[in-house]
Amino acid sequence: MMRQLLQEKISSRTLRAGVIGLGYVGLPLATTLATAGFHVTGIDVDAHKIEMIAGGKSYIPDITDKTLQELLATERLHVTTDWAELARCDVVSICVPTPLRKTRDPDISYILSATQHIREHLHAGQLIILESTTYPGTTDEVMLPELAATGLTVGEDFFLAFSPERINPGDPHYDTHNTPKVVGGITPACTELAQAFYGVAIQEVHTVSSARAAEMTKLLENTFRAVNIGLVNEIAIICEKLKINVWEVIEAATTKPFGFMRFLPGPGLGGHCIPVDPHYLSWKLKTLSYTARFIELAAEVNGSMPQYVVNKISEALNEQRRCFHHATILVLGVAYKANVGDVRESPALDIMQALFERKAVVLYNDEYVPTLTLHDRTLHSQVLSSGLLQAADCVVIVTDHQYYDTSWIIQEARCIVDTRNMTRGFADEKIFQL
Repeated sequence: MMRQLLQEKISSRTLRAGVIGLGYVGLPLATTLATAGFHVTGIDVDAHKIEMIAGGKSYIPDITDKTLQELLATERLHVTTDWAELARCDVVSICVPTPLRKTRDPDISYILSATQHIREHLHAGQLIILESTTYPGTTDEVMLPELAATGLTVGEDFFLAFSPERINPGDPHYDTHNTPKVVGGITPACTELAQAFYGVAIQEVHTVSSARAAEMTKLLENTFRAVNIGLVNEIAIICEKLKINVWEVIEAATTKPFGFMRFLPGPGLGGHCIPVDPHYLSWKLKTLSYTARFIELAAEVNGSMPQYVVNKISEALNEQRRCFHHATILVLGVAYKANVGDVRESPALDIMQALFERKAVVLYNDEYVPTLTLHDRTLHSQVLSSGLLQAADCVVIVTDHQYYDTSWIIQEARCIVDTRNMTRGFADEKIFQL
């Protein structure tokens, strides 16, 4: 019986696990599984990534070179671009990107491609788990028919489940091992096996009744954040109109020990999840003739924040009797959040593009992002110095990296637009807060 055979392989740690996609989600998962005792094959279409991992070099800040080198030396981890390696795997986790198209519709082409490759090598006794964020129904409506077309029966011959990734890059406290895992299978046997598999490597595994429930869980998590960030961004705009310090209000509200959860305003949403995932849910609901109003409104507010920051920069320049034309604007931080090098969906990109369109001279500093491509421009991070700060007509704090010395920046800069409340506690007329 395939179920019992796979359960025995999980218990004895004799199975080979495959991980498709070795990015911010896949590589940490692969190393966590390998550390737990499984033999892991990582597959990625990017030959440069494979070359780096095989050489013991990590491109993910959360994974050290030492970790890779130890796992490679013990042969617990093997990486390749060869899809044929899937035939040797007992479990395959799919960790590929799920971006949005320009029309804001879901792009599941990477999932489809991975599924087709798996189908070519699918065999009895194999467990397939999708981790990529997607709309409810993807696992059973898209993947299942493709895999079942091989003639194998789900829940008996092969097993299929969804388990949303919950990676938080740069988090010093939570990683793949100690972040609870949610799993939901197409059948109860699928759920049971996925729970057993992840339970070997991850501290807590929570099961739900179906793959759709697991898919929806991920979307709820990030929609909750997007909507609440949208709310607090609108509160920031309201506070400005009422001439109230929004940061003071948030700090005061946070003293309530119940009924309030602290969210912070900012220059806009960024990263691989929060700006994207709610649109998957919104799109799915449109196919059912329903408008997800909270999601749409939050997206509208959050999407307007980069322009709100540009207006703040204009206000700061006006105080110096300057306009955007030929003004030098120094952007501090272009990553979507502090202490990481990820610029996906970063609001800094929209802010900088808007400044270029207004004929400003735009420079940036971000030690985590040495080079940045913005449309047809290639920019390089500038060394942060007194001269650079003094030369800028306006310094804009977009990302609150820990290495920034706020007091020094305030001392040297002519004027500052602070979108992250890094200048809190400093009373200076040259500071313009969000």
